[in-house]
Amino acid sequence: MFKIQTLNTISSTGLNQFPHDKYEVSSSFDEPDVILLRSYDLHQTTLPSSVKAVGRAGAGTNNIPVAALTERGIPVFNTPGANANAVRELVIGGMLLASRHICQAWQYVNTLKQDSRNLHEEIEKNKKQFVGIELMGKTLGVIGLGSVGVKVANAAIHLGMQVIGYDPTITVHRAWELSSQVKQMHSIDDLLMEADFVSFHVPLTELTKNMINHSRFQCMKTGVVLLNFARDGIIETQALLDALKEKKVSCYVTDFPSAELMQHPAVINLPHLGASTREAEENCAMMIANQIRQFLELGTITNSVNFPTVEAPALTGVTRLAIVNANIPNMVAQISSVLASAKLNIVGLLNQSRNDIAYTLIDINNDVPIQVLKQLAAIQGVMQVRVLSVVT
Repeated sequence: MFKIQTLNTISSTGLNQFPHDKYEVSSSFDEPDVILLRSYDLHQTTLPSSVKAVGRAGAGTNNIPVAALTERGIPVFNTPGANANAVRELVIGGMLLASRHICQAWQYVNTLKQDSRNLHEEIEKNKKQFVGIELMGKTLGVIGLGSVGVKVANAAIHLGMQVIGYDPTITVHRAWELSSQVKQMHSIDDLLMEADFVSFHVPLTELTKNMINHSRFQCMKTGVVLLNFARDGIIETQALLDALKEKKVSCYVTDFPSAELMQHPAVINLPHLGASTREAEENCAMMIANQIRQFLELGTITNSVNFPTVEAPALTGVTRLAIVNANIPNMVAQISSVLASAKLNIVGLLNQSRNDIAYTLIDINNDVPIQVLKQLAAIQGVMQVRVLSVVT
């Protein structure tokens, strides 16, 4: 029986992917096999030795100590693209909120007295302050052309916008999805000089932290609209405040409120709504549940942020060993030697690596004695040894 511990509310549609006769799901296990979470901060949590994997029902993993888990040989899974449509729609909504001053207009109307006899006249007299601009014909710059960025770019094309994009690491798959009308830019600065709207779709890393700073604001058009539905920390706060004061930025729409930006008249703060739709939550939950099942039952690794991608064949009457070890020379030879000494014949072997981690699946047509498993675990550099067999 596999034990799945949930640290956040996970859609029941996803959790129902775990067969009840083979899996237990609860928010309180002492020794779970897998941790599932959404935004729960795992950095201050000590995981028990029983944990074999961590699954994030979402794309970002900044709330997970990935490096520390990698050192323990624990893969971290996420669900890139599962909430992409939800974020795309919110970005388009953010552009409309900013371009038509919808939030300010709504607040103005709410201040009017409902029984005013001159309501119509008052509205007509004051609505001029909310005159906006149309999206059609404006230039949208998209920084980061992953699953969300590509969808945002394509949607903006259909709205009649000119779209420019920057992503030096765009994959072939995303490039095929991207509209041919999106113009490729060779640097962020080049993009910022042309864009009327800029939407960010990059993870928060050492390279992207404060990537929009004082010097980058100087590259922008006066009156630009910035949309941040990616991660907090991409835009330097003080530089942004200065740009807002100078009217360099006419509006900042963000899904990550901060104390410094609260109540600012040119900032639209949203409470991290990017993936907050029923559909997105169900998609993320189903995707992570299926990936975890494939890992636990077959050894397959899909959408891991720290382990190599491994497509494992079906288990057909064999015992499978899933071994995680340091990516150093002679590891496979040492593992094979232990099995050979125990007179266990290898009928299938698959080995992949990623950075400092190597992952090996070995199929054997006999049961593996406990003593052999202990010998494998004792090899210097081996982090995890797991036995998989046909789940019935």
